Amino acid sequence: VCDELKVVIAGIAFPHRIYQFALAHSGWRHAVVFEGGESFIALSTGLQSALWRLGGVPEEHRTDSLSAAFNNLAEELELTRRYAALCKHYEMRATRCNPGQSQENGSIESRHDSLKTALDQALRLRGSRCFDERAAYEALVATIVARLNARVAVRLVVERATLRALPQRRTAEYEEVPARVSKYAIFTVRGAQYSAPSQLVGQRMTVRLYTDHIECWLGGTCVLERARLNHCDGQRHPRDIDYRHLIAALRRKPGAFARSVLRDAMFPRAVYRQTWERLNAQLSERDACKTIVGLLALAADGHEAQLATELEQLIELDQLPDLLALTTLLAPRPGVLPDVKVELPDLAGFDALLGVRA
Repeated sequence: VCDELKVVIAGIAFPHRIYQFALAHSGWRHAVVFEGGESFIALSTGLQSALWRLGGVPEEHRTDSLSAAFNNLAEELELTRRYAALCKHYEMRATRCNPGQSQENGSIESRHDSLKTALDQALRLRGSRCFDERAAYEALVATIVARLNARVAVRLVVERATLRALPQRRTAEYEEVPARVSKYAIFTVRGAQYSAPSQLVGQRMTVRLYTDHIECWLGGTCVLERARLNHCDGQRHPRDIDYRHLIAALRRKPGAFARSVLRDAMFPRAVYRQTWERLNAQLSERDACKTIVGLLALAADGHEAQLATELEQLIELDQLPDLLALTTLLAPRPGVLPDVKVELPDLAGFDALLGVRA
């Protein structure tokens, strides 16, 4: 658990975990960043990523009392069905230390501490724990792991010779769940709500849950891919709403915007939310809804960034947006098409031309 590192991604706190795979003899390790709690998908993705990076399979895979791998409530040691299938695919023997006895796996537990210490030192030297995107932080983690692995390169050569060969392919790193797109173009997966294009309304999809994204499939076709939401900050139903999926329905009934439960998740940028608050405070609800829905429709037509700039200037001038004026500025109607007259040539001219050539 790496919450104490206090990493910030795009201005938002990034509570996360790191799955670390380590070889007991050489100390070679591999680390993968995950959001959310311990899950089989995180375990499967992290383990397979490590094995394919290592280039071989050890005889035994040992974990702590991980609920994603073991049924700790059972009276006897019992692997979960999916974890058993994962170990069988790689022909590994699965073992674990006794519950509450982390010292039995001390060679690995100590490496957890050394990795977090190295990351903390790297963040201190960097001078900031803020990153523009998650990929930048993951690159830092990979750099630190590579630096630690450079120290054990000689012992790794000895240990790698004892590894078994990898199978021909990796096994599934996702979980499939069904989901139906409602008439409001919304579907729910594990308590998280996502929007979908209106063409998918009423469809029953198969959603593949990966650690960091989801894929929506209709038959053998992937129709939608979105970043996976995690429950954090006490959110009961986290939402990932793309206003472009809902704007067509809102244009038919703009008054529904004011009391929509999805309203606050529909703003593409903070300036749109600020504009709505100003409109709602100074205009009637009906006029405020018509204006903000018109602005969102204009943004959905490909003018989101330009419109955001115009709205920021209007806020600085303490003026309300004029929908007609902004539409004329950003998406002017095409002018009147010219009346093109095509004069057809006299066919006798072709006869004369053919006669000359003859």
